[in-house]
Amino acid sequence: MSNKPFKFKQFSIDQDRCAMKIGTDGVLLGAWSSLEHHPESILDIGTGTGLIALMLAQRSDAELIDALEIEENAYEQAVENFEKSDWGDRLFCYHAGFDEFVEEMQDEEEYDLIISNPPFYSEDYKSGIENRDQARFADALPLEELIKGASLLLSEKGHFDIIIPFTEETKGIELAKKNRLFPVRITRVKGTENSPIKRSLISFGFENVEPEIDELILEISRHNYTEDFKELVKDFYLNL
Repeated sequence: MSNKPFKFKQFSIDQDRCAMKIGTDGVLLGAWSSLEHHPESILDIGTGTGLIALMLAQRSDAELIDALEIEENAYEQAVENFEKSDWGDRLFCYHAGFDEFVEEMQDEEEYDLIISNPPFYSEDYKSGIENRDQARFADALPLEELIKGASLLLSEKGHFDIIIPFTEETKGIELAKKNRLFPVRITRVKGTENSPIKRSLISFGFENVEPEIDELILEISRHNYTEDFKELVKDFYLNL
């Protein structure tokens, strides 16, 4: 994976000091997340390079966009990426663990949109590279802790949006229900029409409604992208 800056249509991201580089999951979530409820405050948990926070700054008029990153190198890089963007005055990154952030902020701040592309590899295998393992293994931020914390920081009409492996979808929904959160919208993502479902994009809210469920296919063939995918990410990728 390249350490070169990743150029989008309206911003560029340096990623040479981040363990986890720009990937399709983050771009999907940042483009998919609904802004129809006009969030005034947004929180991106585990921001990494700052990608999703920057995408939401481009897409929204939210005056407050906070990001949270525990890994020091990624935190510093996210701050730099925020500062060189057109929206640096609306973006702020905290260097802290999620548990301490929740403890500090739950009586101080509510967010209308909370979003996270969380670490989700729960296998026993570790790469041996500490910051990469921290960025990508679920024991760094268990799904249960993420959902519970988000429920404490979310405004009553707010949404909590995540992307997780499809195999974790049922577990995620059950954990959310324990914290008064219910799926409002679910999009299941497949690489191609004949490949298995790989990811679930889920938007949770406090209202228990029948969720909208649909499917997104990314490619017709290698690098031949579907119209649905191109329409979703057209405001970001340079060559789509």
